[in-house]
Amino acid sequence: MRYLHTMVRIKDLGPSLKFYCDALGLKEIRRTESEKGRFTLIFLAAPEDEARAKTEKAPMIELTYNWDPEDYGSARNFGHLAFAVDDIYATCERLQAAGVTINRPPRDGYMAFVRSPDLVSIEFLQKGAPLPPQEPWASMPNTGTW
Repeated sequence: MRYLHTMVRIKDLGPSLKFYCDALGLKEIRRTESEKGRFTLIFLAAPEDEARAKTEKAPMIELTYNWDPEDYGSARNFGHLAFAVDDIYATCERLQAAGVTINRPPRDGYMAFVRSPDLVSIEFLQKGAPLPPQEPWASMPNTGTW
């Protein structure tokens, strides 16, 4: 398993980029805008990690800007921790055997979410291409929130 990124929701791109990039000195590595999903994702890396981050071999911060206003309160702005795993199905099986609820099963063979005992969301992403869908994951519904 390899640590990938921490996602933080932001309310305003300008002040957030000024803080993370200008004040902290983080470097923008990539940006994705989704017209359909109405969001912008901006991945930032520390200066010493910039070169490695461009090939996704360094941890990053993912700033998520949702185009529609939302009050995140005091906790919804922190999104999740993310890890790349060698086999998403084996990872979920191991977690489930340890009593962890799979909140978002890996139906697509690529992504799953669980929550820590303190309700921190943790995302698992399949390294490389998605695995072929397989049961019981393909038909398993979401449980709770993540």
